[in-house]
Amino acid sequence: MNVTLKEITVFVCLILAFAVLPFVAQDYAIGVGLAILMWLALTQSWAVLSSMTGYISLGQVVFYGIGSYVVVVTWQWMPLWLALIMAGAISALFALVVGLPVMRVRGPYFVILTFGLAELVKYSLMAIEAKMGISSRLLFGTPPIETIYWIVLVLAVASTLLLETVHRSPFGHGLRSLRENEEAAETLGVPVARYKLIAFILSAIIPGMVGGVMALRSSYFEATQAFDPMISITVIVMAILGGGDNARGPLFGVIFLVILSELLWTNAPQFYMIILGILLIVFVVKLPNGLLGWYRNYKHRAQGEGS
Repeated sequence: MNVTLKEITVFVCLILAFAVLPFVAQDYAIGVGLAILMWLALTQSWAVLSSMTGYISLGQVVFYGIGSYVVVVTWQWMPLWLALIMAGAISALFALVVGLPVMRVRGPYFVILTFGLAELVKYSLMAIEAKMGISSRLLFGTPPIETIYWIVLVLAVASTLLLETVHRSPFGHGLRSLRENEEAAETLGVPVARYKLIAFILSAIIPGMVGGVMALRSSYFEATQAFDPMISITVIVMAILGGGDNARGPLFGVIFLVILSELLWTNAPQFYMIILGILLIVFVVKLPNGLLGWYRNYKHRAQGEGS
């Protein structure tokens, strides 16, 4: 069995395991599974831009929030499938409009700009809602958790396939060349501006749809909740913990952090953020390549000892 066939087999087994979960588990376990799938979809989408190019974005929440708002305002007068498609399309359109000026800056300026963009959209939306005399929205007749779970499972699979396809494509090689040396890549003929814009748009579609369906999970919409900066920060933490720029890294990071969070909230809620902060420092210092890098080193050592 070659490596590619092994990866396909593991991927299919994971999909089947998550697909079976709603039939055999209680609501709590389904909720944990839903959290894993949601963060996986968001982190894989973030990695299409940030892990591949090295442009660390704090603006992933803006697409999540836009998608939430689209589904909320169209709820009960538009079919859900159409509203989710619209949420992804509007998020992509927003990325297209702001992408060219945003992708011109680099380094810490890009991080600050993406964070400011998310805050700008959040407070603009709050101002519009205030003018309309609306502070929050309640959603009635939302689908059960099992339906939401199935939709998010599809989105998690789609984001994983998207990242893996980009990673293995010539387009992905071009994105990685930007991460190594953008000036050299441009000199060698890589269309830098176009590649960055396409990656930015691709990273926006699925988060918009995830935000839309997760708004139905809470049955309540408030801009401060939908555009919470902790969403972007959590995605980055998961990507750092996982490591790598392919689909396996975010998978490691998401499963590890979601399970750890559940254990900490259950056993030491007052120390949750302290333990999480210490853990992140340890990973950055001791495991700069994340769990995926540690796994690869462990496998190489095991193969060396076996030979």
